[in-house]
Amino acid sequence: MCFALICYSVTPDPPTILHVCSRDLIRQLRDRILTLHGYSVVSTLSVTEAEDLYSKSRFDLVLVDVEGDGRIPQAEKLCEDIRHKDPEQKIAFVCNYRVSKISDCPDEIIRSEFNPDAMIDGVKDLLG
Repeated sequence: MCFALICYSVTPDPPTILHVCSRDLIRQLRDRILTLHGYSVVSTLSVTEAEDLYSKSRFDLVLVDVEGDGRIPQAEKLCEDIRHKDPEQKIAFVCNYRVSKISDCPDEIIRSEFNPDAMIDGVKDLLG
């Protein structure tokens, strides 16, 4: 785009991901991987804080870690709460093990198997 012989490069904003993960080291690692692949990431260790962040901003994807004791029910509740506010919101659970899909709430279950490429491929597939 050029104005008065001054040209500007117009680039779209990167997709924004709300990343919810209960393990700080994994959260930091995933945030870095997502950022390196061009995503804007807002992350939290708390489901409660995730709900607050979601109410204040718009996200292209909500990525919820379901590893650990009690995490699947927490993730499903967060998913249902977000879907109640915005039925079109894209939501994915990310895990490193086999998860049976009891709920129809997440759009996708991304099995990353400790493989950053698998996580990024799942995110790209979901965001189109």
